[in-house]
Amino acid sequence: SQKVAAPFPRLKYAEAMERYGCDAPDLRFGLTIRDISDLASETTFQVFRDVVAQEGGKVRGLCVPGGGSFTRKQLDELTQFVGQFGAKGLAWFRVEQHVLNSPIAKFFPPAAQQKLRERMDAKPGDLLLFVADQYAATHQPLSELRKRLGKQLGLVKDGEFNLSWVVEFPLLEKDKETGKLVACHHPFTSPRLEDLPILEEKPLAVKARAYDLVLNGVELGGGSIRIHDEETQSRVFRLLDIDEASARAKFGFLLDALRFGAPPHGGIALGLDRMVMLLLGLDNISECIAFPKTQRAACLMTDAPSPVDEQQLKELGLRLR
Repeated sequence: SQKVAAPFPRLKYAEAMERYGCDAPDLRFGLTIRDISDLASETTFQVFRDVVAQEGGKVRGLCVPGGGSFTRKQLDELTQFVGQFGAKGLAWFRVEQHVLNSPIAKFFPPAAQQKLRERMDAKPGDLLLFVADQYAATHQPLSELRKRLGKQLGLVKDGEFNLSWVVEFPLLEKDKETGKLVACHHPFTSPRLEDLPILEEKPLAVKARAYDLVLNGVELGGGSIRIHDEETQSRVFRLLDIDEASARAKFGFLLDALRFGAPPHGGIALGLDRMVMLLLGLDNISECIAFPKTQRAACLMTDAPSPVDEQQLKELGLRLR
């Protein structure tokens, strides 16, 4: 058994993405992501220079303790691995006593190599791994690489549990296809009260009163504090391009309730099946949920979905096309 210390650590969403590349980080081990974008200009390595010359371009990476012993085959396997998550390549350096050893080390003068070692907190025998791309595009490759190396290097102890809160998620984001603002969680999530003055001026900078509970790198539950006044809800609807008539038609009951006086309210939904999966050391949630479905969405116990007869369709006012 393990006694879990409370209160649980809290990470801001931006910090989780910056240090771990995901919003549900496994905090049982280190291997945090470091940013070396500002050092790219001190090198002649054109790949790094071209990326950081673009708006939003970043060079980020990991320092792998003792990874200098990895073979070229292992490094090629890691390169292929991050490629599955969109990485265009994986730059690497073996850290030796006084120099960095790599096919691209010749593009890094001694002063730049020293700054690189210091930034990455690297020691002789370590391995440095880097991904260069748009900031958002570096998240998943490095996050998945971090998790793989954590297991490969035995940095995660069996039976160890680490709970944490991730807070201050963005309230809104832009839809990649339409360019319109959409809710990151749902349109009823409350903005932070201190962000209300900038809601229309800087909507993408507004943080939500939303929170996730994370256990060993798995989102165990999520929730939020809801908007409880009509004015704020109407402002959010307008940002989401929901005009007053549409808002009244779809959510009139809610706006009326908020106007009459709704108390502050919120909650959280916990995934008990996920918790059981983690406590049992399983990787597949279907092993610990009631009546798991097959890949064809069929239930082996009840044989659902079952055929629908004409009488049922008639009672429900449905017809098949």
